[in-house]
Parts: sequence; C-alpha cells; structure tokens
Amino acid sequence: MIEMSIEGIRVSLMNYQRVVILKEKEADRYLPIWIGPAEAEAITVRLQDVAVSRPLTHDLLRDVMEKLGAEVVCVVVNDLADDTFFARIMVSVNGEQIEIDSRPSDAIALAVRVQVPIFAEDTVMDKAGVALDKDGQPIDSSGSQETISQVNEEELQRMSAFRDFIEGLDLDDFDKRKS
Repeated sequence: MIEMSIEGIRVSLMNYQRVVILKEKEADRYLPIWIGPAEAEAITVRLQDVAVSRPLTHDLLRDVMEKLGAEVVCVVVNDLADDTFFARIMVSVNGEQIEIDSRPSDAIALAVRVQVPIFAEDTVMDKAGVALDKDGQPIDSSGSQETISQVNEEELQRMSAFRDFIEGLDLDDFDKRKS
C-alpha cells in the first residue's frame, strides 16, 4: 500500500466534473479520481475548515461511529475496475478490524474528518497513477522520460477520461497552493 495525501480538488474544464487529486507522499505520482459535486464540497469544506451550521453526512457518519465506539484507522483505495474506483474504510471496533466497502469520495471525506491516513493499493497506482516529469508531462511507470504512447488503443480509450483531465491540468496552480 502507498500512502497518499490530498493534493486538491479540481474541476475539469472539459465537462465541469470534479476530480480529487491524491498524491503519493514519497513520489511525484498522482491519482485522479472523478467524484460528485456533493462529495467534492464535503471534502473541501473540511480541508478549508469551513464552519457549517448542521452536520454534513460525513460528519454524521463520524459522530455515529464515535458514539458506537468505533475508530476509523485508515481508508484504502483498493481497486479499479471498468473505470470505477473502489475503497475500504478500515475500522477498529472492540479490538476487531472491520473493512467497510465505500466509494473513494466518501472514504476520503470521512478520512479528512477523523484525520487518518489515505492509502492506495499498488495495483491501483499501477493502473491509474500518473507520474509527471519536471515539465508536468506524463512519464511511464519505470521513470523514463518516454511518454505514455506505447499503450494499446483499447487501454487508451478506456483511460481517455483520465487523459483528458491530466492534459487539462494547470500544474502552476499546484505550486500556488503550496505558497
């Protein structure tokens, strides 16, 4: 498993869809995951410490788990199948480890509320992780400067939504956020 951090939430200029960008903590590899507007807002509200008058759904989930004596340990983006990401919320209850199936967006929204690590399985990063060179161009997973053009046509078509998003990223915006 690879520990990730939330790099940000972006809106694709192509279709106005929201994407949460996870970044590998120990490398310059990114994992873009398409999410809904409500989940994007739920993550952003917490990341920016915006006060809300009533608990949002993910606040409610956190509160219910706490009242029942459950502790969220971490969340894991554990699979990618047919362009759909899957996640697990790892919970400890009475000394027992429980895995709860979740959409990644909900798992991430909960993780930011309870301040637990976010992980991605190696296989997910191998399938959808995007490494960028110093100029912001995608590089292959071996780390060479050869661009990802040797992928078969079927794979390119299957990953086209991710490619369109990555090509539309303004990486200068990442640097501004860190300042």
